[in-house]
Amino acid sequence: MDEDERQTRQELMILDAVLQAMDRRDEVFQIIGDSGDEDEARLRVGQLLGVGALGSRFVLDMQAKGFTRDRRQALASRAEELRSKLPDGP
Repeated sequence: MDEDERQTRQELMILDAVLQAMDRRDEVFQIIGDSGDEDEARLRVGQLLGVGALGSRFVLDMQAKGFTRDRRQALASRAEELRSKLPDGP
């Protein structure tokens, strides 16, 4: 795998984590609010979404204003664009 493909796959993984979080925002916000600290929140969000540390970190770093329908559509479009660049899918 070359460097461009590696970067594409990493960006796609992050986008997929964020899109999942947007689709399950009530659960994500509940977990964050119930967590004792940021490390616990990151772990629990990762478990909920089935993503690794990088994906859960990006979800926690998002501002609530980023959870809009317009933003979700833009991210989904970018994810599809990235998928089309990969020779064998994600």
